[in-house]
Amino acid sequence: MNRAALFDVDGTLADTNHLHVACWWEAFRQAGHPVAMYDIHRAIGLPGEDLLARLLGDDRDTGEDDTLSAAHDTLYGTYFDRLRSLDSAAELLRELDRRGWRVVLVTSAGGTELAALRRAIDADDAITATTSSDDVSEGKPDPEPVIRALGLADAAGRDAVFVGDTVWDMKAGTRAEVTCVGLLSGGIPRRDLQEAGARAVYRHPADLLGSLDRSPFADTPRQSRPE
Repeated sequence: MNRAALFDVDGTLADTNHLHVACWWEAFRQAGHPVAMYDIHRAIGLPGEDLLARLLGDDRDTGEDDTLSAAHDTLYGTYFDRLRSLDSAAELLRELDRRGWRVVLVTSAGGTELAALRRAIDADDAITATTSSDDVSEGKPDPEPVIRALGLADAAGRDAVFVGDTVWDMKAGTRAEVTCVGLLSGGIPRRDLQEAGARAVYRHPADLLGSLDRSPFADTPRQSRPE
């Protein structure tokens, strides 16, 4: 009987996608893999193993995966104290919480990375729960993270809206049968988000906040409890 506002984090609430691109590019460069930043950008949002498979191929030396991931994590970790939220991200979460939505973060980040992102967003008072890579066996675009988030919010798919910035977010939300909203703040084109399942697309959190009363959030009424 609850309404769930589900949010991806990187590129949706935090301005971090291009940091991930640069860190993966450097990790690949150090290992002798000339991978274009454009291709890396389109893979951001996938779990590490799936990202590596997409960029290096299924026939790659998988024994190198852990080294590449560790290099990315080490490089990205140098930014933890400088991560920034996108404008009005915290205000958006707090406004939805004020309106009675249960806010759940749905992210592939975990551990110290997730802690750094939450510090950057600075809206823990509005966040009901978080599901991360530590909690699921499959990452987006598999629906498992979204389905787990629904469980944490004690909400049905029809009473939920999932906000993300990648096609992987939109595909995961669509497969979990929730309404999807795309943001352009991660750098993915509007058309790609729409083709992946976005019902509406906004520029960034501030744009969505200013449009809440005309957004899919306004189309999901509060469910009354039976007597």
